Order: sequence, then C-alpha cells, then structure tokens
Amino acid sequence: MSTTRTAPSDETAARSELLDERLAQDTGLRGAADAFRRRVRDGDLGLLPVVVGLLVIGLVFYLQDVTYLSSSNLVNITLNAVPYGIIAVGIVLVLLLGEIDLSVGSISGLAGSITAVLVVQNDVPLVFGLLAGAGTGAAIGIAYGLIFTKIGVPSFVITLAGLLGFVGLQYVVLGDTGTINLPRTSPLAQFAREDFLSPAVSYIVVVVVTALYALVSIIGIRRRTAAGLPAQSLTLVLIKSAVMLAGLGFLTYYLNIDRGWGFAVVFFIALVVLLDLVLRKTTWGRHLYAVGGNVEAARRSGINVNWIYISAFSLTGLLAATGGLMFLARLTSVSQASGSNDVNLTAIAAAVIGGVSLFGGRGSAYSALLGVLVLTAINSGLNRIGVDSSVRYIVTGAVLLLAVSIDAIARRARASSGRG
Repeated sequence: MSTTRTAPSDETAARSELLDERLAQDTGLRGAADAFRRRVRDGDLGLLPVVVGLLVIGLVFYLQDVTYLSSSNLVNITLNAVPYGIIAVGIVLVLLLGEIDLSVGSISGLAGSITAVLVVQNDVPLVFGLLAGAGTGAAIGIAYGLIFTKIGVPSFVITLAGLLGFVGLQYVVLGDTGTINLPRTSPLAQFAREDFLSPAVSYIVVVVVTALYALVSIIGIRRRTAAGLPAQSLTLVLIKSAVMLAGLGFLTYYLNIDRGWGFAVVFFIALVVLLDLVLRKTTWGRHLYAVGGNVEAARRSGINVNWIYISAFSLTGLLAATGGLMFLARLTSVSQASGSNDVNLTAIAAAVIGGVSLFGGRGSAYSALLGVLVLTAINSGLNRIGVDSSVRYIVTGAVLLLAVSIDAIARRARASSGRG
C-alpha cells in the first residue's frame, strides 16, 4: 500500500503520522483511494452520506415528477435554501463547540422586524437598517457568550429563554399592524429575488474558482514538501481541478437555461467558503475545534476558551440575523410568524444532517450548505407531488434521526480505531 515517505526504520513515527489527520497524506492515485477507504473504515465518513443522500433524493423525486430536476426548479431550490443556509452556517459554529443555540429563528425574525420598521415605516436608509438588524443579532450573541462563560448557565437554557423572549420583543417591534411589507423595488428584495449573474460572468467565476482551488492546492503541496511532510500528488490535484471545472461548468450551463446563479446564492456560497477558510487556516478556527474536542485540554494548552465561546455565539447571532434579513428580502414581508419554530428546526437539522457532530469538534462549513440543500430538496419534492405539510415534518424528522444515527455509529467506529 502506498502511504507516506516516512523512513522505514522509524515505524513508530510513521504510525503516528498515519493517525494524525493533519499529517497523513497518501501519495499517488492509489494512495488517495487507500486513504479514502481507510477513513470510511475508521468511521470518518465526512460529507459522503449527505452527498449520497442528495443523489438518492434527486432520483426518487425525478421518478415521481420528471420536472423535478428542471433548471427552473433547481434555481428555485437554491434561492429558497439561502436564508436557512446562512442561519445553519452559524449553527455549525456552536455545534463545533458542543453547544446549541435554540433561538436563531427568533433572532432572525427580530432582526428582520427591526430592519423593516426602520426602513419602511421610518424611512431610515437601507444600509443603516441592515446594520441595525445585523448588529442586534451580534449583540445578542455576545450577551449569550458572556452569560455562558461568566455565570455558567447552560447554552440550552440561555437560548431557550432567548427563543421565548425575542418572540415577545418581535411583537413589540412590529406593533399593532403585525405585518410590514417591503417594496419589491427595494434593492434588498431585488438582490434576493431578481438579480442573477449573466451567463458570461458565471462561466468566468467557475474558471476563477477552479484556478484558485488548483493554485492553493499546489502551494500547499510545495509548503508540505519543503517542510519534509508527505503531500498529495500533483496529478491528483489536477484531476480534482478538472472534475471540479467540468462539474461546475455543466451545473452552471444547466442553471443558465433558466435564470442562472442568483446574487443571493453566490453570497451564501462565498460565505460558506470564507468560513471554511477561517475554520481551517486561522488560529481562531483551530482553537474552535480544539475547544469543541476537549475544552479542558484546550484551556490547559493556553487557549482563551472564554473568547472562543463569546466570539462563536456572537457570529452565530450575526448569521441568524443575516438569515432573517434574507427572509425579509425573499418574502418581501415580515410578520409575527417570521422566524417561527420551523426556521429553528430546519437550520439546526440542516447542520446536523450535513455532518456536524452533536458532540462537538467535528464538522465543516460545507455541512450547512449540503444539509440545507437536502432539506430544501425534500421540501420541494414533497410540494411538487402534493404531499401534505404534516408528511414533510415526518420525513424531515426521519432524515434527521438517520443523520444522527450515522454520526453515532461513525463516532463508535472512530473510537474503536483509536481516532475518536
């Protein structure tokens, strides 16, 4: 089996490298295939279950309705996924810490209400209205973090209280009218509903994204090689880049048959990519994983644990508010029902279904992207075949239970292999 370039005489060091995910890099195509099989066998399934799930969902609903995979419906699925997905990205952060935020739906509704009242009823410039809504979410998150770290109240209790309290505050903000409509001519509504990349620009973006991926990967190979660490082969990187270019190019062509990539969708994907880079490439991101994996070990190694908790809760609140603003833009209205429990459950379920461990320390920003696509795709399919909304909840619950069960089984396999 082709594995690493570790000296044969130093078998102990070689085994240590293979157990360390940051160091283990198998060379060649066969080595990459061996590494993939080894990760699956050890319970490190990554994004594989959710990708397989998406393919199964697409096939099942296509057999029920051949228009399910039409470019028009796929564009609608991507647009509808954006608000939930942005909130789910924030949920990923607290789940990585082994905590929870049950109030993201209430925060999203409150943020949308504050922005709508300021912009529509008080003629405040849109930029200031957006800043007020987003700032409210961030401030709530900071308050959560301080209560959690300074007083020691469990995050479940704090955010449950927030869930109830901010619903009441949302009623107060909206006043007697209860509902506020955002003009469809508003730049915010245009951004979420009407603005799409032109075909030429979309293809340029695909080429640029693929080129950046290849460039970053090649730089990584050179840095690892210069440091004397094993690195993936250049051939494998080129194959991955070619597959990415072909896949994204075809998807872009197919979506461009209808309206193409919406500005809001591009914003959401850029947000996911940015957060993924922050989590993997920055000290803050590595400390977040460390705290989620073992908080006491992280504290003893000198990590400012309180800062990690406060910043994570703050970002979760900010992203929940941003998701609420996208709901306002997409629906062009906000009401007392905005940010209801459906938003909470969908956002949390999306992160878990996407592969974020409820036990903390495992998962990625892409979990939110894939998880919300799974739920939105199921919702779209059930609506198209005329299934009652009650069935939608049952199916969503079943999918969530399946995802958590897979995570529990994988966690047991990792523990058995000494990687848990």
